Amino acid sequence: MFRSTLKVLQQSSLRVKFFGSIHNPLGSVVRAVLPDPSSVYMLRRWSLVRTPGLAVNMATSSSHSAVRRVAIFGGTHGNELSGVLLVKHWLKHGEEIARRSMEVRPFITNPKAVEKCVRYIDTDLNRVFDNQSLSGDQKGKVPYEIEQARKINSLFGPKGSKNGYDVILDLHNTTAHMGATLILENSRDDFTIQMCKYIQTSMAPESCAVLLIEHPGVKYATTRSIAKHPIGIEVGPQPQGVVRADILRTMKNVVNYALDFMQYFNEGTEFPPCSLEVYRVLEKIDYPRNESGDLGAIIHPSLQDQDWKPLNPGDPMFITMDGEVTCYEGENTVYPTFVNEAAYYEKNQAFAKTEKVTLMAQALRL
Repeated sequence: MFRSTLKVLQQSSLRVKFFGSIHNPLGSVVRAVLPDPSSVYMLRRWSLVRTPGLAVNMATSSSHSAVRRVAIFGGTHGNELSGVLLVKHWLKHGEEIARRSMEVRPFITNPKAVEKCVRYIDTDLNRVFDNQSLSGDQKGKVPYEIEQARKINSLFGPKGSKNGYDVILDLHNTTAHMGATLILENSRDDFTIQMCKYIQTSMAPESCAVLLIEHPGVKYATTRSIAKHPIGIEVGPQPQGVVRADILRTMKNVVNYALDFMQYFNEGTEFPPCSLEVYRVLEKIDYPRNESGDLGAIIHPSLQDQDWKPLNPGDPMFITMDGEVTCYEGENTVYPTFVNEAAYYEKNQAFAKTEKVTLMAQALRL
């Protein structure tokens, strides 16, 4: 493995200095460590590629402009009620989320779905923030959520522009046993990585996983993706159309820690380089199906409620009505999440398969 790593480093014009340092042509130091057992990222031609067992960190600081505008979205899915209740509360009691250095705007993103307490009216709002849907080129009647997406894009974007909101915190619930989860879309966004690290540290000893949904060649169409630094906040388990006090409290804490981080950053706090263990999505796994396309098996009891726990080769995944068990046949240990999520039955997803990855962020300062 070490020889192959050296070969990749040579291809990228990076010189290896032993004792764990790598020097790039610009003179800054890249620290290499060997964590166990995560996959991590290394620098190659100034882009990040996955290399098992090697973490690489540019030991320089990253300077960002102050955070001026933050939005908190609730009701992207109208039956995920923690975010709905919190945003409605903050619309009346904005002083609870006010921070003196920035505007913080709570917003109900899918009001019709919230009114009916359903996930969506015509289509999933959290999947239509792509360029085609936002462009307005479609002819004829447009689904309600696409109309709403265009409105949201005009208020908080436009997507990909310098005028977009700095940060959007998008609040979601899951029926899966995931606890508090932060959803990260960009492994190169030092600001958001540092914010996730701050939230994780502040939440301890309560766990707070980070799910990296980045995929090569994919431009995400999530509601929050119109911001410069989007982050999803997913908390569960909570049934659809129900509010649990413990889940709501956890979500409220995560939001406040995120706002505190941004306030400290705006006040000049410098955050040192950090590492962040995340779970990177590899593949979405469907349920076994019969010849009619109906469910042929369900989640095995030993996998149920085991989000973020290792799934090893040979471990049970599904069980049929007759007791026949389907086991995991992959070569490597993976970490399932969104296990048996109610909203994903329509999306033909039993769970998402992830791997552990360690991201490294530069020091962050104003």
